[in-house]
Amino acid sequence: MGTTGVTQQPMKSTKRRSKVSGYGIAFTVFGTIWLIIAGYPLLYMLMTSLKHQNGYLVGKPWLPPLHPTLSNYSQVLQAGFFHYFLNSVVVSVTSVVLIVAFALALAYVIVRSTNKVVRTIFNVFLVGLALPIQAAIIPVYLLILKLGLYNTLIGMILPTVAFGLPLTLLILVNFVRDIPSELFESMGLEGASDFQVLWHLVTPLSKPALVSIGIFEFIQAWNNFLFPLVLTQSKAVQVLPLAIVQFQGQHSINVPVTMAAVIFSALPLIFAYIFAGKYLRAGMLAGFGR
Repeated sequence: MGTTGVTQQPMKSTKRRSKVSGYGIAFTVFGTIWLIIAGYPLLYMLMTSLKHQNGYLVGKPWLPPLHPTLSNYSQVLQAGFFHYFLNSVVVSVTSVVLIVAFALALAYVIVRSTNKVVRTIFNVFLVGLALPIQAAIIPVYLLILKLGLYNTLIGMILPTVAFGLPLTLLILVNFVRDIPSELFESMGLEGASDFQVLWHLVTPLSKPALVSIGIFEFIQAWNNFLFPLVLTQSKAVQVLPLAIVQFQGQHSINVPVTMAAVIFSALPLIFAYIFAGKYLRAGMLAGFGR
């Protein structure tokens, strides 16, 4: 019997290994197919941006151009790209900083407080998850107009922060709730204030969630088209999503130049994924433990 058990064990191990290997091959094939589907539009935009307007549809769409040119990128830069880029950076970065800072402080209060009023305020915030931006755009427009913030960068930042807070707060509350209460109690015994606990304990332990939600909110703010369209009208405060539209004429569109502008506008998002990818994955896998 002992010999039979020993021989059966390697057989089970071999079957499990072959099963895992089969799953690995299937996932690899699926991942490769998904990479091609998701990556080809980016490759097509890059190749199109290197072509001339005349005849950019000529040739194989999956092959690079025979005579590439950088004139489209030069045209984008000469059209005031850096000014629109700077406006987008100011709006997006300021919005993300305010969203993360307010949401983290609110999450700490909600998790550590037993006051029913705080719980009620938290539930009120969650109602914002069910409110689409399109449904509230007219009240937002009237409010910004009354505040005298129409056609300003602040007028775009404030509603972006307001609509970004509910989801960020929900994620951070679940993340902060997973921090062991013993750590809070030990810092309380050492005489740490709430701000010191928030800064020296909650913030470092919430780093994966902060980075992942920061990237998500940055993408939302960077690609936001509705707020700039409704809340601004002059080129001085124009951001990239609106600026790209200027390459579209009344009867035609310069596709290679537009693709070059899109490539430029996507660079910050691509770098964000490259340098903060591990934090993004950690934030998506952490939290919601209870």
